[in-house]
Amino acid sequence: MKETHYFYVPQARQLTALPAEEAAHAVRVLRMAEGDEMVLMDGQGTFYRAVVTLASNHHCAYRITEQMAQPHLWQGKIHLAIAPTKLNDRMEWMAEKAVEVGLDQLTFLNCQFSERRCLKTERIRKIVVAAVKQSRKAYMPVVDELTPFSRFVECHSDGHRYIAHCYDEVPRTNLFNHLSTLDVGDDALVMIGPEGDFSIDEVRAAVNAGFVSVDLGPSRLRTETAGLAAVMMMQLAKQRH
Repeated sequence: MKETHYFYVPQARQLTALPAEEAAHAVRVLRMAEGDEMVLMDGQGTFYRAVVTLASNHHCAYRITEQMAQPHLWQGKIHLAIAPTKLNDRMEWMAEKAVEVGLDQLTFLNCQFSERRCLKTERIRKIVVAAVKQSRKAYMPVVDELTPFSRFVECHSDGHRYIAHCYDEVPRTNLFNHLSTLDVGDDALVMIGPEGDFSIDEVRAAVNAGFVSVDLGPSRLRTETAGLAAVMMMQLAKQRH
């Protein structure tokens, strides 16, 4: 059976051709031709079965044959806020895997001990798009620009909010144990610090703003591993019956 290829096409219903980058991949890499079938993903919860009507070097026109509404695979919002690692490839790996597991929003934090204070978010977004297509997700996660820690804390005052850290001076509870007490439809937000952790002042500021102080278990994790673990814990808490 011929493999079905998926393409990310915002406003797919209103368009008649793939965006330039997707078209180049379809025609030049996958060598799709007139009459081939494909699935379009609008990132807003709908898949469209379509057929190629015209394929050239830089153009791939289509005709939609079926509209397929997709359910969200989990209830409530999953939001990860994380400080970028010094090495870009670690954060790119984390973003890819977190999307495959499933999340709704990814925010990057500029913290007191951050070793990276600039980030190519457009590259991260491309990786996120590829991960959405690979994992057949119907909804495209939001990827935010690098945000100062204090501004982020001030702007997020609703829902269940957590800050994961390693300081013994601030009492912590286990994140998964806490998540397991929530309703599956509740929104959850977890903050993960840089490789040197949040500063103690940042932790206290977040707790004073209503964030719950948590840990991710007995092991000390790298930043990117902690981010992926937090997303997995939020997913597992929402998948319970």
